[in-house]
Amino acid sequence: MAQATQADETKGNNGSMAPLAGIGLIVLACLSFSILDAIAKYLSSSLPTLQIVWIRFVSHVLLTLVIFQVWKTPSRFKTGRPVLQVVRAFCLLGTTGFNFLAVRYLQLAETMAIMFAAPFVITALAGPLLGEWAGARRWAAIIVGFIGVLVVTEPGIGGMHWAAIYSVAAMTFYALYALLTRQLTATDSSAGMLLISGVVAALAMTPVGVSVWVMPPDALSWILLFATGIFGAGGHYLFILAHRIAPAPLLAPFIYIQIVWMIALGALIFADIPTASTLIGAAIVVTSGLYILYRERVKGL
Repeated sequence: MAQATQADETKGNNGSMAPLAGIGLIVLACLSFSILDAIAKYLSSSLPTLQIVWIRFVSHVLLTLVIFQVWKTPSRFKTGRPVLQVVRAFCLLGTTGFNFLAVRYLQLAETMAIMFAAPFVITALAGPLLGEWAGARRWAAIIVGFIGVLVVTEPGIGGMHWAAIYSVAAMTFYALYALLTRQLTATDSSAGMLLISGVVAALAMTPVGVSVWVMPPDALSWILLFATGIFGAGGHYLFILAHRIAPAPLLAPFIYIQIVWMIALGALIFADIPTASTLIGAAIVVTSGLYILYRERVKGL
């Protein structure tokens, strides 16, 4: 991670391999987020959701402080746009908190169906906000990927559970977080963005986290609690690096790959055997991503 930090400050946005590297980073970030969600789902059976959110950000901050040795180069963590940094931090807190709450009350399929609407929002807003307009082929790939998600999730046609509003909120905050991340990479360091978002979220959650505190029942729960910070901070650092070197509309469809990680983790950890529709939908999602990779490598979208 330290080597990546030194490299990311060079801002190699013009390199021909930068978009492909950005795609690789976002895929790894989605793996980290999937592991984070799996841990949160496991812990939510014995611990309050808001406590998990709080410790996720506390451990995020501690990890960042140690790895980047903030005390040696404090100037590197300064920002010229503190308001945007704080707004971005609350967007990260919003998407994390609401997503953890949604998983607690809803089936995973329902939360995914809503959360994966984020690429539409990101791609639609990236043009007017960032000047990064998506072409017809990229829009087509996003739509095909979303169809794959619907095949996997098989959303019902009955009444929506009241807690679905948590997933809608998580999706909205995620889209705004992604756009602000891309915007801030033009002026702020990746390490600084990672630290500031963690500090703001941890401080905001401290009163709530303390008030709902329940002692973890065993050593494994303690380990997993602090592991949320490892996978949360690690995933968002990769997320920041990806948006530093590649446009938001290019990266947006690749959050769909998270459904593949979720299928694998569900089978390994929760013994959830994928159905035929799950495998077909995952294949559609992967095909959509491979198409974007092909277009980017050959002549761009």
